[in-house]
Amino acid sequence: MTIRALIAEDEPILAATLAMTLQRLWPGLEIVATAPNGIAAVEQALALRPDVLFLDIKMPGQTGLEAAEELAEHWEGPAPFPQVVFVTAYDHYAVQAFEQAAADYVLKPVNEARLGKTVERLRALLASKQDGGGLAHLIGQLRALVPDAPAAGRLTMVRAAVGHGVRLIPVAEVVYFQAVDKYVNVVTADSEALIRVPLKELLPQLDPEQFRQISRSMVVNMASVSCANRDAMGKMVLAFRNRPEKPRVSPLYAHCFRAM
Repeated sequence: MTIRALIAEDEPILAATLAMTLQRLWPGLEIVATAPNGIAAVEQALALRPDVLFLDIKMPGQTGLEAAEELAEHWEGPAPFPQVVFVTAYDHYAVQAFEQAAADYVLKPVNEARLGKTVERLRALLASKQDGGGLAHLIGQLRALVPDAPAAGRLTMVRAAVGHGVRLIPVAEVVYFQAVDKYVNVVTADSEALIRVPLKELLPQLDPEQFRQISRSMVVNMASVSCANRDAMGKMVLAFRNRPEKPRVSPLYAHCFRAM
């Protein structure tokens, strides 16, 4: 069976070098597309369903980490989630996040001997029909690149602009945070307010034991979750104790709710 790969790299020379080196080390590998950024990588991966993804961590528009996260959220159907190899110029990221992880990594500039080890690992994983190292492992890798904020830096109060004033919202009263364009909607049992802070910057400031991400755009307060059930499509859906919304959980985060 032909193994198919997609490369996402915003520097054309580096993308071409990686492709040529891969074809020399793995003659049977078919490179089905080369994407110039993370957004294109997601679109092409969903359309082409490759077996392997080589994702540059730092790309304009959407990073390789964000692309992997979005792909995992939207990946459906019989094809298993692809094996992921992150390409990075930052070796401390690789050491911290990937050395003991399910996905592999390749440092820039590409070293043929190191890439050869990656190829061997990929072949073994694909032969054993493992599914992309597992979504739970993948999300662990993504979070490893953004260490939790120290306990002393945890948010206890959110400042939200309301008209010409400022409203202070205790974090413990928040049911969920939801990204809305450049803002985050802070939702309590009986109110909503917008703050101009990206969700990815807010998340490390929240207590991970209390707040859990359920999709790229939503973080929920576990104390407000009453139950988690499967809908008619087999997707996991949450119910809140004090809100009517029933948000769907991305497959990437479903493992956090299986015990409920």
